[in-house]
Amino acid sequence: MSYRNRMLIILVVDIIIIWVSVGISYLFRFNGIIPPSYEIQMLEFAIVTTLICGASLAFFRMYKRMWQYASIGEIIELCKAIVIGLAVSYIITSILNGVRIPFSIATRTLELMLLFMGGSRFLWRLIRVNRTKKADLTNNILVVGAGDCGALIAKEIMTSISFKGSRLIGFVDDNPDKRNMQVVGLPVLGNRDSIADLVRQHHIHDIVIAMPSSKRTDISDIINICKLTGATVKIIPAINDFIAGKLAVQTLRNVEVEDLLGREPVKIDMQGVMGYVTAKVVLVTGAGGSIGSELCRQISSFRPSKLLLLGHGENSIYTIEMELRSKFPDVKLETVIADIQDRSRIDDVFSRFKPQVVFHAAAHKHVPLMERNPSEAVKNNVFGTRNVADCADKYNAERFVMISSDKAVNPSSVMGATKRIAEMYIQSINATSKTQFVAVRFGNVLGSRGSVIPRFKEQIAAGGPVTVTHPDMVRYFMTIPEAVQLVIQAGAFAKGGEIFILDMGKPVRILDLAKDLIRLSGFEPDVDIHINFSGMREGEKLFEELLLEAEATTATQHERIFVGQPLHINRAELDLQFRRFEKVLGEDQKSVKAVIEQLVPFYSHVS
Repeated sequence: MSYRNRMLIILVVDIIIIWVSVGISYLFRFNGIIPPSYEIQMLEFAIVTTLICGASLAFFRMYKRMWQYASIGEIIELCKAIVIGLAVSYIITSILNGVRIPFSIATRTLELMLLFMGGSRFLWRLIRVNRTKKADLTNNILVVGAGDCGALIAKEIMTSISFKGSRLIGFVDDNPDKRNMQVVGLPVLGNRDSIADLVRQHHIHDIVIAMPSSKRTDISDIINICKLTGATVKIIPAINDFIAGKLAVQTLRNVEVEDLLGREPVKIDMQGVMGYVTAKVVLVTGAGGSIGSELCRQISSFRPSKLLLLGHGENSIYTIEMELRSKFPDVKLETVIADIQDRSRIDDVFSRFKPQVVFHAAAHKHVPLMERNPSEAVKNNVFGTRNVADCADKYNAERFVMISSDKAVNPSSVMGATKRIAEMYIQSINATSKTQFVAVRFGNVLGSRGSVIPRFKEQIAAGGPVTVTHPDMVRYFMTIPEAVQLVIQAGAFAKGGEIFILDMGKPVRILDLAKDLIRLSGFEPDVDIHINFSGMREGEKLFEELLLEAEATTATQHERIFVGQPLHINRAELDLQFRRFEKVLGEDQKSVKAVIEQLVPFYSHVS
């Protein structure tokens, strides 16, 4: 039914209610026989009440409400509109008629109008809800969390067309006081330990986790319970949406692997970060990559005087530029297409823009590819880093923050070894430079380009099999936003020469990660989607480390950031090995790897 037709029907019903209410009130007042002297008064009262109350109802927007979603607020507004309208009508009619209307008639008219108008709207909502319930019900839904958020989502589920054909069975909540109570007319059936049994008993198809203010560890535990039931699991994204009033069916999203990490949001020292980023010229290398682009997003929120987006790929730089111009129109952006291996081009960029803070995220990071192309890894990760660091020193940048990797610790791969050499170089240059050079070391980030998660999702979408290299392989994981937040925070602690190590939480077994992704996609591992083991690839280790034996860590002001004790780097030896690199670049892999092994004692390669 169109809005116009619906409004006309409600308006006609309200007019009928007004006349019926006035007539019944007079009949009750005079025991069923209205004296002729009061008939004109009754007629005048009904006409005036129709006009005034109609205007009052329109003023309070009673004809622009979606009554199938009505709540206490709508009922209160309806009562206010009726009371004000009738009070004004009572006064006007008494003045026009010259005789005061009996007060008992006015009060009874008010009671009847409140009852009939409120009842008609409640009946409209009841009809809509029942119509949904009578549809072919194919999906049973269970809501985890019987608080305010759970109640709101329950109302949406019961009335939204998006859930047509679905039935809400009830709630689960860990609060024992809510057990066997009802929320929006539906029972609280148990706590989190009851979820598996309830899914079986009621043939639950969808589980909605409505706990936006709960600890991440609690949500992670509940997701781990839900994922074993075979039901599709959805979640309310964040408490911010709930507070801002954005909560709706559309805000529900599928549970992602990130939710299983169970870590609390990163707390940022805003003053410390703003002190070295705000109103500064900031350069981000590798700005089109996963880490680089997120660095640009978060740095933009701190209002730098200018943000330089440097990258080799024009498409990725264009994409992040368009996004930032849309989200942060007041931030001055400069896009720079450049290769960090081109020393003269990097020098030109520094000479022109004089960046005060440098975040160096450009790197080759794919382990098997770099294993087969060691010269390219050295040119980009080692010499490219040297070019950017030397220019930061030459043009007196205040800080230089390099993104490193846990693969730089006791490296078994070319990629890890080149990142370790890059760390060594910035530690050596820090000793003689006014610029504060630091590195930030962390493990894998979920969802970055070329990482295991997107690959697993592609394989699941194709029907499998999902390929895991080794059943015992474990990795540290964190989300891209939390990694970048910690990188920016670590930059505030820089004094020069440090390697900051981020707390990555507990290591995750890759096989478990694959199984979780399969279950969260609605399938059963090794039943619907099979898992194959392909064997470890070149340069891979079963587990990664975050710290060398010689690096003793100390705590920082941030609970998730630690600092490794700076190691003494022999600059002369480093320069000598760099000259050897220059001679063997482009030669056979064995020669390049041999120089790497001389420079990084922990690294060993297979001939």
